[in-house]
This record gives sequence, C-alpha cells and structure tokens, in this order.
Amino acid sequence: MGIAHKKQNFQDWITQQWVICFGRRIYKEENEWLIGSFGNTNGIGLKFVNQLAEKEQLIIDKGKKSKGLIDSINQLNLSKGDLNFLSKDVIDFYENTSNYDFELKVKWNPFFKVCGILLKLLFSNRIEQLNIPIRNIKESKALESEIIQLLDANTGKVKRTIWLRRYKATGQVVYSGVYKTCKIPSGQTCIKAVFPLPNGNATVILCPHVGKNGELILDSSGKKFGDSGFYFLLNDSKGYLWAKFIKAFKDKLVASPKNERIFVEQTLTLWGLRVLKFEYNIKKL
Repeated sequence: MGIAHKKQNFQDWITQQWVICFGRRIYKEENEWLIGSFGNTNGIGLKFVNQLAEKEQLIIDKGKKSKGLIDSINQLNLSKGDLNFLSKDVIDFYENTSNYDFELKVKWNPFFKVCGILLKLLFSNRIEQLNIPIRNIKESKALESEIIQLLDANTGKVKRTIWLRRYKATGQVVYSGVYKTCKIPSGQTCIKAVFPLPNGNATVILCPHVGKNGELILDSSGKKFGDSGFYFLLNDSKGYLWAKFIKAFKDKLVASPKNERIFVEQTLTLWGLRVLKFEYNIKKL
C-alpha cells in the first residue's frame, strides 16, 4: 500500500491516505482522460498559476482579448440538433467567459453546514481553494471572474485554461480550477474541472446535455470509475498515482438564458440529499 507524503500538514496527509486506502492505483498512460494538474503544499490560489506555468514551461497570456472556458462549443461534440437548439447566449458565455460579470447566492442544507465549516477551518483558508461560504447568502455577492490562459512558448497554442474566482470586496479566492474537455472511456465528451490540492487534485467530470428550453445542463451523475463524477487524485511519497471515485457525490449545473443574462443554478448532492445550492446571476460586460 502507498504512503502519502509525510512532510505536509497532518490533515492533508490524513485525507490523502484515505484516498490511498479506499481508492485505486492508476497509471497515467491508461487514464489520460482523468489526469489533471496537481497543486503544491504551500498553497494554491494565485500561487498555482505561476507554479504551473513554471513547471510546464508555459507563458501566461496577458492579452486583453476575450477568453472562454472552452475555445468553441463544438468541442463538446453535441448532436447537430442539440447544438442548433442550444441558446446562443449560453454558447457565448462559455466561449467568452471573461466578458461576463458574476453575482452569487448560496443556500446550505443545514444538516450539511458543519461540513462547510470544517472544510473552511481545516483546508480552504490555508490552501486558498474551494473557499465555499459557510453561511447562506440571500443577497447577491459580487465575484471577480478571471480566465487565465497558459500558452506554449513556441507555438502560442493554449495549453491550460484556468478559471479564477474571487470575492470583489475582499479579493479572497473562492475557486482556482483548470478547465478542458475530455473523452471518458464510454466515448462521451465531457467538461473536466480540475481543482488543485496539495500533492493532488479534486476533479469533477460533467456530461453536457441540452434542455428543452435551450439551456446547457452539465451533470456528474456517473455510477462507477470511468464515468462522469467526482474524483480525488494524488501522488504518494513514491510518485505513484492514486484515484478515488466518490459515487455518492453529485454535481449538476444548469445554465439558462434569462432577461438578457445567464442564470446558472448549481446543486451539490451527497447520498441523494442536497448539500448546497449556488445561484449565479451572470451579466455581459
């Protein structure tokens, strides 16, 4: 059995050892669809961008052109019918995310609120990642949304797309994630969101669907390893890769056009019970 790195915070070591004990050892060449960027032990947040650029010998694109979570909606490989029916406003949001401003509302299930408190106390504040508010936010709270692209120094091709979200009032990092599309073993094209953690990451793989009103639905409702869903990945002390599929945890996002805005409702569930719900009110700048 593998052993997590010893020279790190104890709570990080415990969670990583849990992944090793209850997950599986994987091999990069067999699981390219799942592999994503890992974080260092000295914090994530803004530091991660420079660390990743240096590690992979990439340059940070500081241009002012519009940038999206994906270059083109065609990367999702939707059927022709779905693509024609999908809202053009939603398409523009995903292709030009940097052109939009965000407001956030949060609603916790009170039975799971203690989980948010523990997450914040043990991990989020320290590593500047997954900094979910621990109180309900009924009035919209403004977020600063920044799309950062890392380019190949020789070709200028985009190699990594990072979505950084911070509170405008405090500058505190809420999420720092690397986004791209991937093809899971079934052949389904999905969006992969990778949130770096010390010596590993939390990865959410979401299958795209188009709803009856032209909304884009992203769903991580897989039932087994290799499906869409929530994964923890890490490197152990010997450099071996480990992964744990969290079957009970689901993430669903619905992006809908509404009154010249994009309204996104994101619901996280555990064992079929709602943990919390995010509501994003998104306006084009």
